[in-house]
Amino acid sequence: MHSGRSGPADPAGRYGLLLLLLILTYLLSAFSAGRLVERLSIALFAAVLLLALRNSPLSRRRRLLLGGTALAGSMAAGAAAVTSPGTGTGIAEIWNGLMLLLTAVFIVRRVLARPTVTMQSIYGALSAYLIIGLMFATFYAAIEHLGGAPFFTHAQAGNTQTFQYFSFTTLTTLGYGDFTAAGNGGRAVAVIEALVGQVFLATLVARLVAAFRGPAEPSGSAAPRRWPPPGALRRDGTTSYRRRSGRPGQGKAPGDRAAPRGR
Repeated sequence: MHSGRSGPADPAGRYGLLLLLLILTYLLSAFSAGRLVERLSIALFAAVLLLALRNSPLSRRRRLLLGGTALAGSMAAGAAAVTSPGTGTGIAEIWNGLMLLLTAVFIVRRVLARPTVTMQSIYGALSAYLIIGLMFATFYAAIEHLGGAPFFTHAQAGNTQTFQYFSFTTLTTLGYGDFTAAGNGGRAVAVIEALVGQVFLATLVARLVAAFRGPAEPSGSAAPRRWPPPGALRRDGTTSYRRRSGRPGQGKAPGDRAAPRGR
């Protein structure tokens, strides 16, 4: 029987740091504005991918190869966004979305491969859910930057904050209606995100929560209770003693005598 703990040979159960980084990334984007945040998000998304690679079961060589590719691509995407604010920013957003998609695949595969469900597995599922919302937000931003037309109706502002807000309201199917995609491409991607969000919640998260079990109690932590314990007082006023063997005369209290037999 597998225990619910992760041993030293299983580093895949450490998703708390990844979840914390995702929350900080979202809060930074939500409460900050400007081009600096968009450039910084490229580095943060690359760090998210590197954390997911650390927890993946891939070999060290493949992890180094993918990590180096992610860093090189992020540097190229950042340079493109700086040199060409329109098309270059759209390409950088697509790169961010691909990195987040790869990260979500690594996390979901690793969580489903675990023999038991632990709190770290739930952290991983929540991280993947946040990554999906951030990923679709980058795709919406890429549609606006590469399409040349406003993404939202009534020429509403399209920036990191509004794209993430629209993405998570679509992912959770809240549908407030204050932001609506204007083009057919944006609407199609929004429908796909809503379907993905429903399937994700109905399958992965619900399964993990239902199958969650706390850490197993270590064996030998509590000795089995014997009743009545040696020396305990019985209801008839006599004292109980353990019988050491099956020979007559042993296991009796001192001074006890056998009851006389009837004649």
